[in-house]
Amino acid sequence: MLRREQLIGANFSFQHHPFRWVAEQLRRMGFSRMELWGIAPHLDLFNDSNSRLRELKAVLVDNQLSVHCFTPEQVLYPINIASGDDTYRAKSVERFLHAADICAELGAKYLFLTPGRGFENESRERAWARSIESVNTIARHARSNGVACLLEPLQRTESNIVNNADDLFAFWRELDADNVDVVLDIVAMATAKDSVGAYVEKFGERLSHVHIVDGTPAGHLVWGDGNLPLHDYLAELDASSFTGTLTFEPFGNGSYALDPVAALQRCLTAIAPLLDRAEQ
Repeated sequence: MLRREQLIGANFSFQHHPFRWVAEQLRRMGFSRMELWGIAPHLDLFNDSNSRLRELKAVLVDNQLSVHCFTPEQVLYPINIASGDDTYRAKSVERFLHAADICAELGAKYLFLTPGRGFENESRERAWARSIESVNTIARHARSNGVACLLEPLQRTESNIVNNADDLFAFWRELDADNVDVVLDIVAMATAKDSVGAYVEKFGERLSHVHIVDGTPAGHLVWGDGNLPLHDYLAELDASSFTGTLTFEPFGNGSYALDPVAALQRCLTAIAPLLDRAEQ
């Protein structure tokens, strides 16, 4: 069975609470690792001072938490590593080079990346080439810090570059970087009409992280608030001997931010029967 230790915490939906409180809640729920969403006011790429980083590290130590991957906000914020505006793109890449430095400072294994987005009135090929160049640059810098990268496809409403498993495989194979693993986001998979099996077949052990979210099929919903067969998806993942990490990513409903602990607890209750807890 999937192991409880593969399920790591995250601060998704917790952005309206101070980070110390978030860390305390994750610790109480039994987490020792987390995916750190780079959102204000926790640790975003526009307010990542040394003092803020020191404070965050102290909170992590106090709560016996480590950061498995750092996931800077890069879909909603004005950061776009594939932008057709050269200055904008260069600044975006620069921020992600610094994000790799932050990963090293935090002892995180991974820096989380998405492909960005090109102008809608230009060819996809041009945006694709810019994204490849940017990811290569970021991955090389990450490697120099002893950090690997995770790459996640996005829904078509979020990106016009990599939207499904075939796109992701072609993009990944074109990269000149050996330290990039891939992410299966269940909603992105469902909206693209892909399957868990397709991801496992294409990426094997390089499939390293999964975002568990419900949807209709879109949306980043708590388990049970959508209509996706999450139990079946995870059973198929388990059958593949998946050894990576799993994170819940609920933030598609404003009510989750009002009580993020309850939202996360509902997800934990739903997944519990699928987890092997013998080692705990």
